[in-house]
Amino acid sequence: MNPNFRDYLLKITKSTVCKEIEVIQSLWSGYGNISRYELNTTSLPTIVVKHISLARSKTHPRGWNTSYSHDRKVKSYEVETHWYREWSQRCTSDCKVPTLLGSFSEGDDQWIVMENLNLQFPLRKQHLHLDEVKACLTWLAHFHSTFLHQKPIGLWEVGTYWHLATRPDELKAMEHQELKSKAYLIDALLNECTYQTIVHGDAKLANFCFSEDGKQVAAVDFQYVGGGCGIKDVAYFLGSCLSSEECELYEKELLDFYFSEMKTSVDAKNLNIDFTTLAHEWRKLYPVACTDFTRFLLGWMPSHQKVNRYSLTMMNKVLSSL
Repeated sequence: MNPNFRDYLLKITKSTVCKEIEVIQSLWSGYGNISRYELNTTSLPTIVVKHISLARSKTHPRGWNTSYSHDRKVKSYEVETHWYREWSQRCTSDCKVPTLLGSFSEGDDQWIVMENLNLQFPLRKQHLHLDEVKACLTWLAHFHSTFLHQKPIGLWEVGTYWHLATRPDELKAMEHQELKSKAYLIDALLNECTYQTIVHGDAKLANFCFSEDGKQVAAVDFQYVGGGCGIKDVAYFLGSCLSSEECELYEKELLDFYFSEMKTSVDAKNLNIDFTTLAHEWRKLYPVACTDFTRFLLGWMPSHQKVNRYSLTMMNKVLSSL
């Protein structure tokens, strides 16, 4: 362990001993790892540390090892650190995120120190029951209502890791000519919608942590948090945890549930917005958001399992309407 970071960690946690007990996961493309540490304080027995090494990685798993890709990742970690420092405390228990304990940087290395969510949200899931899908949609609904009409200062101007302005290499590689020619129009429809919020930007199943009973969730990984239409998170999340057939079967039920939860949250916050108009706008943009993500996949990895009958049907309907 870096000795200066170790001294910092002991100081902010008021501990005299810190020991790495588990590497939770490696970061994408070899940019570091997330680990769990054990301390000798009763109030804070364990913590989670995200260690980022910004020296350029040469091991992109899909071969997209370019300077543009590297610069995007460097910015993503700067954004994430800023998110935890300046924005995360606005989240309530209804959209729980890790509490920031501190951050430290030295040269090409930086560390984000957070609470250990495993104490309250110990489960990670690969497959969900419908009620568990709804638990994640509840989190998204409260998150989006919390940040309605907030300017994403210090975050990505446009959130989500696949948004068009940050993916010129993938757009160039895409072979679907009609989608390529209409990609900027699709992007504009999402970016110029009336009702904007802060989006998580990578709201896939792997970034949700579940309570023992599966009724409560917390979310992690805020590298691509930024401004945008909240339905982008919803479209991406549903595609991450449901099959093509399940998306077709449950689309209306799950969208109805999401908007019902969001209205409850908006009403509780006494927000002065026309929620009926918001819901109408975002529902109309749901297939557009699905198509926008399909655009990314068709350039990045066209054989991906998320390029399926549901997503392609959605894409063709959108393209024919433009």
